[in-house]
Amino acid sequence: MIRTAYAALIPAILTAIPALADVAEGIGFLETGDVASAATEFQAAYEGGDGDGAFYLGRMFEIGAGTDADPGRAANLYAAGVERGSVLAMNRLGVLYQEGTVLLRDYAEASRLFCQAAEAGDANGQFNCGLAQFNGQGTERNVEQAIANWEAAAEQDNIAAQNFLGQLWLNGDEASAIAADADKARGYFQKTAEAGNALGLYQMAALEGAPNEAGEPANPVEAYKFASLAAVRGLAEAGVLRDQLEAAMTPEQVLEAQAAAKGWTEARMAEISAAAGEAAEGEAAATAE
Repeated sequence: MIRTAYAALIPAILTAIPALADVAEGIGFLETGDVASAATEFQAAYEGGDGDGAFYLGRMFEIGAGTDADPGRAANLYAAGVERGSVLAMNRLGVLYQEGTVLLRDYAEASRLFCQAAEAGDANGQFNCGLAQFNGQGTERNVEQAIANWEAAAEQDNIAAQNFLGQLWLNGDEASAIAADADKARGYFQKTAEAGNALGLYQMAALEGAPNEAGEPANPVEAYKFASLAAVRGLAEAGVLRDQLEAAMTPEQVLEAQAAAKGWTEARMAEISAAAGEAAEGEAAATAE
């Protein structure tokens, strides 16, 4: 069965999201390290009826940002956020019910909250709801609906959903009568690899390095490139695969692969720099108005 740590899938406190003015300003203060002003903005948003304000206040209490950690108070704020329709609060409160350390473990309530967020169109909710449905944890097992939720999340560029779908199609699932489909798997891993995700890069390396009819890696240069990129992102098995590939490659192929990995990195840094520049210009224009 497919399982994962739900907590790792919930947006961190600094995650940028569409928000009302007070919440957006609060996030801005957090990014500059002004925790007190951030809390003031989140409180104002919460009192004004914005559930995301309650979520961010809850996160500050949960992790002890500018205050002593108080997970119980955080849970109460998440519940208040849920009442105000915050999908962020739905997901985080669902995590607390899933973990069972702050609140009593309750899979049914966790899956209800995840799927409520999913119904609101939230990608993290769609992913988490899909997990609950696939595993039949707290809700009736429904593989078809789980996949539909993951696909909806993947369409919103949710990397976790894309990787899960890639893994599902790569290996298939005998219990669910799902046959493996390498082409579908490749399509999802290509997306997460392009986003710089370590698992996506590693799986692309494995696919490119799969033996051909002659028993040799189908595309050793591309496989080496992807394995190198995954290795520097902390995936130990990627380093092992890179070294295995190198042992069977010519010196010229190794140099070509290393240059390709460097080129991929430089191109990605250029894209990030260009995006940052466009964002700065947009902020300047908004200020001028």
